Amino acid sequence: MEILIKVAQFFLSLSILIIVHEMGHFLAAKWFKTRVEKFYLFFNPWFSIFKFKKGETTYGMGWLPLGGYVKIAGMIDESMDKEQMKKPPEPWEFRSKPAWQRLIVMVAGVVFNLILAVVIYIGMLSISGEKYLPAENLKYGIVADSLAQNIGMKTGDKIIAVNDEKIDDFREILVKFTRGAHSVTVKRNGDIVELNVPDDFFGDLISTRGANFIAIRTPFIVDDIRNNSLAENIGIKKGDHIIGINDKETWSFYEFRKEIANYKNKETNIIISRNDEIIELKTKIPEDAILGVYAKPETEILEFATVRYSFFEAIPAGAAKAYNTTVNYIRDLALLFRPEVKASESLGGFITIGGIFSPTWDWHHFWTITAFLSVILAIMNLLPIPALDGGHVMFLLYEIIVGRKPADKFLEYSQMIGMILLFTLLLYVNFNDVLRLFN
Repeated sequence: MEILIKVAQFFLSLSILIIVHEMGHFLAAKWFKTRVEKFYLFFNPWFSIFKFKKGETTYGMGWLPLGGYVKIAGMIDESMDKEQMKKPPEPWEFRSKPAWQRLIVMVAGVVFNLILAVVIYIGMLSISGEKYLPAENLKYGIVADSLAQNIGMKTGDKIIAVNDEKIDDFREILVKFTRGAHSVTVKRNGDIVELNVPDDFFGDLISTRGANFIAIRTPFIVDDIRNNSLAENIGIKKGDHIIGINDKETWSFYEFRKEIANYKNKETNIIISRNDEIIELKTKIPEDAILGVYAKPETEILEFATVRYSFFEAIPAGAAKAYNTTVNYIRDLALLFRPEVKASESLGGFITIGGIFSPTWDWHHFWTITAFLSVILAIMNLLPIPALDGGHVMFLLYEIIVGRKPADKFLEYSQMIGMILLFTLLLYVNFNDVLRLFN
C-alpha cells in the first residue's frame, strides 16, 4: 500500500508539473496568435488513452509518462513533422513570428514552473507557516551513521557549529556540509569537542546524496501498527519503546532500522520497554526485515518552531523561498562537476524521485516536494540541449545576435541528436535506480 501511495503522489505531482509547463508554452503561443495543434499530457506513440478536439487544438493524454508536449504549428520539435516544414510558411505558424516572440513562447514553460513554485510556497506559508527544528532543541542529539563516524562524530552528539558558524536550523547542517565544511563543533556528554573534516569527505557525502551521514535521534516509540503485521503477531503495542535486538541497543528508529537488516531470516529477540518494564519478544525476522510499525513522529517528541505569515507577508516570503530553492539547486548541480564527485552515482531516476514522497498521503509534504520538483523542471529545461527548451532558446539567441536563423536541416538533426541524448540519459539514470535497489 505504501508503494501505491508513493506512486499515486508521484504521478499526480508529475501531471501537475507537466500541465503547468505546457500551459506556459500554449498560452504564450496563443497570445501571439500562433496555432497550437496538440496539447498532451504524457507522450502518445501509436495511441492515446483519450483525446478530444476543441477549436484548432487536440487535447489528450498519452500512455508514456516521460513528459508532455504542445505541438506548435511551424516549429521543429519532438514531433519531427518534416512535411509541414516543406510547405510555405503561414502567418499563424511559429516560424513566421519574430524571434523575440518565439523566444517568449519557448521560455514561458520554465516561467510557469517557477510561478507554480512561488504560488505553492505562498499558499503553504500563509496556511501553515514554516516549521523547523532549532538545532538546540535536539535534546537526544543525532544518529551518527558511517560517514559521520568517519570524521569522529558519535550518536548522541549535538551539533553546535559548522565552520565555526552557529547552527540555528537543523536543516542548515547538511547544506553547510555540501557547501564545503572543514570543521564541526559538537557537544558530547557536556563537553565541547572540535572535529576536523577531511578534504575527501565532500566527495563521499555528495556521491551518497547525504545518506549514511546524520539523522535526528528520537526514541523509537510505536505510534501505530499495521494489521496482520509481524509486530501485531508478536504482541507489540502502541506506545512501546523498541530499545534493542538481542544484545544490541537500538534506542532510536534509525539505529533499529539499520540493525534489523543484519537479522533477516534469523530467530532473534526484539527488546521493548513498556511502562518501565523490559520485555523480550522472540520472533524470526522476515526477508524484508519489516516489523510493520510506524514510529512516533519527531514533531510530537521534539520542540519544533513555527514562523507564521499573513497572506500578504507570505507573498514576498514565498517568492524568496522559490528564489533560494532555485539558487541552491543550481549550486548543487555545479557540485557534480567537481573532480572528487562521482556524478554517475549522484544521479537518480523515477524511483529516486518517487522515493522522496511520503508513504502516507501527506498534503503538506506533497506540495513541498511538488514545488521543489517544479524548480528542478524549470532549471533542467533551460539546459542548452537540443530537444529541451534551453536548446531552442540557444538557437533563438543565436538568431537574434547574428541576424539569421540556423538552417532547418541543422535544427532537425540537432533535435534528433538531443532526443537521443535525453532518452539515453533517462535510461541510464533509471538503470542506476534499479541497480541501487538490488544493492
